[in-house]
Amino acid sequence: MSQLSLAIDSSLLVRDAQGRYLPASTDQILAAARQAIDHKMQRGASFTAPATVKDYLRTKLAGFEHEVFAVLFLDSQHRLIEYVEMFHGTIDSASVHPREVVKEALRCNAAAVIFSHNHPSGNPEPSQADRQITQRLKDALALVDVRTLDHIVVGGESTESFAERGLL
Repeated sequence: MSQLSLAIDSSLLVRDAQGRYLPASTDQILAAARQAIDHKMQRGASFTAPATVKDYLRTKLAGFEHEVFAVLFLDSQHRLIEYVEMFHGTIDSASVHPREVVKEALRCNAAAVIFSHNHPSGNPEPSQADRQITQRLKDALALVDVRTLDHIVVGGESTESFAERGLL
């Protein structure tokens, strides 16, 4: 990936192989935003405020043209251990495997998790399949004493929280 920098006129530019600055593509801008949020919210960052969680996940998942299922693995104080994009899918679905999520939670020694995935359509309304996989994941993680705090669906700039809607 090219080095990103901010020009004096506030346009996002990238430097090409010859050292010239060119306008950044949408993908490059989104990649830069994801890098910025990674630097801001590093291991140990607190995820106790729903607005913080939503902003973080919106920055990480908005703009993908395919579904991405990610998990925030948290310690007992709900501080970030690791953000992991676990499954990548198509424009309208992603296969999620509870066994793999449990394995990753144990590897991270997580006490709690927050699930998230994007809807490339831009509509964050949870589907019936979203509700079913969330329950399966919650049940599987409960067997190893890992709490499920929320599942955030990102649709463009909008988000929906399972916890806020009483779906957990």
